[in-house]
Amino acid sequence: MHVLHTRDRHVSAAGGAATTQCADITLPRDELESVWSPEYLERLARTYWLWITRISLGLLRVLYSEDGRDVVLLRRPFVLLKFFAPEYDVDRRGGTVTWRINRGLLVAPEGRGEGYLRMTVERRSENPEQGTVTARITSQVANFYPTLRGRGWFARIGRWIYRYTQLQIHIVVTNGFLRSLANLDLAPSVVGSLRGSTPGVPDDAEFEALRRLQAEHSLRQETGGGGGADAGGASAGREAAA
Repeated sequence: MHVLHTRDRHVSAAGGAATTQCADITLPRDELESVWSPEYLERLARTYWLWITRISLGLLRVLYSEDGRDVVLLRRPFVLLKFFAPEYDVDRRGGTVTWRINRGLLVAPEGRGEGYLRMTVERRSENPEQGTVTARITSQVANFYPTLRGRGWFARIGRWIYRYTQLQIHIVVTNGFLRSLANLDLAPSVVGSLRGSTPGVPDDAEFEALRRLQAEHSLRQETGGGGGADAGGASAGREAAA
């Protein structure tokens, strides 16, 4: 496992903040193939939320609802970050899971519904001689409007405070999570909307499940009931997995 350099694109005085962390993991081809399926993207998402609770010694908890995920300080109503339910995009070369930011105590009013947190897994290279494959795991936050930055004249000071406090904590936590993936010990999905018939082996059933979830999401948007809901559509609430 090799954690790459953090790309902190910008923390502007007015627009959204963005940061990206990524890591390369090189494994024997057979070992990587055993976990290369939509099911394991779902499990990666679940593992991330469990990591947040673990690293905060239980102070931060992730609560599931029919339409999203809430990161709370101990319990509601102290909702620090409220996300819409996850959106999955998967093919045989990799995939992404995106949680779009809804609102929360850490989100400025002008940033509600604007940004997102995204995890991406993709194949990068293969070494046939050694029989290994390198995959890249990326965590990206984009267009996030932090409450801590403030407004008006204070934004210049608030931007500095955010950069060296909340943003640094996020980077440390995320890099720790990426390092923890070296052994690929991924938490099981609670329901497993994308689980195939053979664990670790991508099959048509998984991709059909994904197409169904994406169709439900599109239908919700067309009928005005989606507004950032997940590509998992109706099943996202049942699936307290990611």
